[in-house]
Amino acid sequence: MDKRALIAQIIARLQTELDLLTAAALATHAEATDEENKAEDKYDTRGLEASYLAHGQSKAAEEAAQAVAQFSALPVRDFTATEPISLGALVTLESQGRAAYYLIGPRAGGTEIERESQSVLVITPQSPLGRQVMGRQQGDTLQLDLGGKRSAGLIAKVS
Repeated sequence: MDKRALIAQIIARLQTELDLLTAAALATHAEATDEENKAEDKYDTRGLEASYLAHGQSKAAEEAAQAVAQFSALPVRDFTATEPISLGALVTLESQGRAAYYLIGPRAGGTEIERESQSVLVITPQSPLGRQVMGRQQGDTLQLDLGGKRSAGLIAKVS
């Protein structure tokens, strides 16, 4: 799997999310400051609620911008079989006869990308699975919790 293309696809997805969040925050800010949303009495909180929403959306946009910046700065390199897993590693984990693909990213954990007919999930070093794979290497086994059941997983490939 071409890791450069995968990371470019992740950045494009995150940039799209950033654009949407920025547009939503700007629209909500405009609504919050609109003359029509001025409080008519002490119980009218439309403007206040809109300003809280705009603040939350701007924070989400800031997070997305940081994710785009960190993925853009992420060095793309191949890992050897004996090298410890770290940021930027594409990990193939086999468990119960099925393979799953994970990219260790600096942010945006939970982002899922379809690449070459495979689903790749971004995980961060702070996630439970990320904590287990960081520092391990190809061939190591892990104890995974899958649906409340413990299962062994094999790090089949690191690239």
